[in-house]
Amino acid sequence: MAGSKSRVRMTPANALSDTKMSRGQATLRAAVLALGALVFLFPFYYMVIGSLQAEPDPTVAGAFPHPSNLTLDNFAAINERISLLTGLVNSGIFTGGVLLGTLVFGLLAGYALAQLQWRGRGVTFALALLVQVVPFQLLMIPLYVLIARDYGLSDNYLGMILPFFINSTAVVIFRQYFLQLPKELFEAARIDGASELVLLWRIAIPLVRPALITVVLLTFIGPWNEFLWPFLITKDAALQPLAVSLANYISTVAASAANPFGATLAGAVVLAAPVVVLFIVFQRYFISTDIGSGVKG
Repeated sequence: MAGSKSRVRMTPANALSDTKMSRGQATLRAAVLALGALVFLFPFYYMVIGSLQAEPDPTVAGAFPHPSNLTLDNFAAINERISLLTGLVNSGIFTGGVLLGTLVFGLLAGYALAQLQWRGRGVTFALALLVQVVPFQLLMIPLYVLIARDYGLSDNYLGMILPFFINSTAVVIFRQYFLQLPKELFEAARIDGASELVLLWRIAIPLVRPALITVVLLTFIGPWNEFLWPFLITKDAALQPLAVSLANYISTVAASAANPFGATLAGAVVLAAPVVVLFIVFQRYFISTDIGSGVKG
């Protein structure tokens, strides 16, 4: 028939060739991913192995030690000098306070920037973006003077938390997620008499749960590993997070330890473990979303 498109006949040879190509591509992809995983996981593996070695071995063979050279004494050794439990509790209080402020103010500001109409909304969002390019080190001295001298919050959990209480990155993330929500949901709820706080709590937040997990994970890493600000604002060792206690151990005590290499890595394992566990447990939320389930038709 004139004007009809010719069809290419699929022969068994062509099908076999496509199958071989797809299998070859899949094998190559798997090999590249496996190699990348090994490259990224090896430092963590070496950290754990190093923390268990009774006698440090910095050579390549040290990555595969003899079972007789493995022990938990390094964890006991560093725990005798710095209380790992106290450091973990302090890190948890510091990080928990930052997460609380980040979620509360991030949700409120992100919702207001995405769903409410008010004068200056664009300028406010531009300022939130601008804040992200300002290095925290540039603000550290005035913040220290303000919080330690004017507010008297040195050696205080609140003094550690305040500079990180509002996170502009979280505001931007929540705004972008809230912009994706169907406006019909909010219009229908407003017609029924729902207030903005009710809309936020009952409609918006349940639909952006992946954003909540993403913000929690991204925010958690910062204060959990933060060293400089807690080091400046706290002089009492009983209030210092684990990252600060570990740094003090390395600079003052490690040289006199029987196995400073293993003890330091043991502290690093304790510090890194909560972050690794959180990412393993909640990684699926980075790609999951159920925003579209709120609208039918």
